[in-house]
Amino acid sequence: MSLDFGPAVALSCRECGTRYDLGPSFACLECFGPLEVAYSFGSVTREDIAAGPANIWRYRSLLPVPTDVTSKQNMNPGWTKLVKADNLGKVLGLRDLHVKDDSGNPTHSFKDRVVAIAVEAARNFGFHTLSCSSTGNLAGAVTAAAARAGLEACVFIPADLEQAKIAMARVFGGKLIGIDGTYDEVNRFCSELIGDPLGDKWGFVNVNLRPYYAEGSKTLAYEIAEQLGWELPDQIIIPVASGSQLTKIDKGFKELISLGLVEDKPYKIFAAQAAGCSPVSTAFKAGHDVVQPVKPNTIAKSLAIGNPADGPYVLDIARRTGGAVEDVNDTEVVSAIKLLASTEGIFAETAGGVTVGVLKKLVESGRLDPSLTTVVLNTGDGLKTLDAIADDAAPTAVIRPSLDAFRAAV
Repeated sequence: MSLDFGPAVALSCRECGTRYDLGPSFACLECFGPLEVAYSFGSVTREDIAAGPANIWRYRSLLPVPTDVTSKQNMNPGWTKLVKADNLGKVLGLRDLHVKDDSGNPTHSFKDRVVAIAVEAARNFGFHTLSCSSTGNLAGAVTAAAARAGLEACVFIPADLEQAKIAMARVFGGKLIGIDGTYDEVNRFCSELIGDPLGDKWGFVNVNLRPYYAEGSKTLAYEIAEQLGWELPDQIIIPVASGSQLTKIDKGFKELISLGLVEDKPYKIFAAQAAGCSPVSTAFKAGHDVVQPVKPNTIAKSLAIGNPADGPYVLDIARRTGGAVEDVNDTEVVSAIKLLASTEGIFAETAGGVTVGVLKKLVESGRLDPSLTTVVLNTGDGLKTLDAIADDAAPTAVIRPSLDAFRAAV
């Protein structure tokens, strides 16, 4: 089978460095550490990137995808807005604040980025079915991408997800299987299915395709730097579920530096968790290197992963860059959703509320420098998590159609 992964040359263990041929593998056979994609980059210039399409494929020379990826049937996500958030910055006392708003992707979350890479890996390996374990957004991204690519889809979710996310995942076709359990239990089930004949020729985007899938998050780093005029932000706040997004944004920044596309300068990475599922934040505050699993209990269901695979790496990156890991409770999440909406016109889902809430907390505690360029991520659309603001989901007033009635009401 002829494989075309562009500049990708191998899979490499993040722990011991053992290398493997490119294939549908995710764990090192020597130490059971996670595998990630290793590259041999050629010459990459800003001009080459700028000449590319207005989606993630402008960075195809930095990703594990075929050289002709732009001609494939794909969702073509990315190149979402970097909003100069002066109104929110004024409220919080920040001089140069930006919101990277990934709700503008095809299924309204950043998951379209990672799934787009996974689709190309699935094609390379001859898989006929795309699958995943999901806290919500990924399920919709997978079923949509499979429909577009002409693949079958079968995705697995905790049965108690938000109804809007269930509806989105179902409308694109394929099979949607609810499981009575937490995300971590769903994920374990998927790992078992990979070894069963039922799962033959299935590409589980966040299991056996995980090394490729995870690379899609790097495109957030690339876009932020390019949209800032080829400069790295001084500070960035990133939501943490499994932790993969944060680790790959850091990887993306380091690649841009090594390729000479941006100036090498310090940057701080801050991780944001919901208090009802904050194992990484708990470990960081306690000074631990081990992340103890927890049972999630939060309205931020897209971040409700109690045993985050990349948790230890999040700790390493936060400490290495001089950042931190912080969490906010459900009340603070809802307040932050309303704050972002009322200042910038951006309706974030609960994960965005977590990130903006942590931003506010970091500013108030003096851990964030208000004079520096700061980026905060909104990874999904608030229309997916309407239950979070249900108490305010009613008209300000209901009146008769007359001026007198309006005067009385206002």
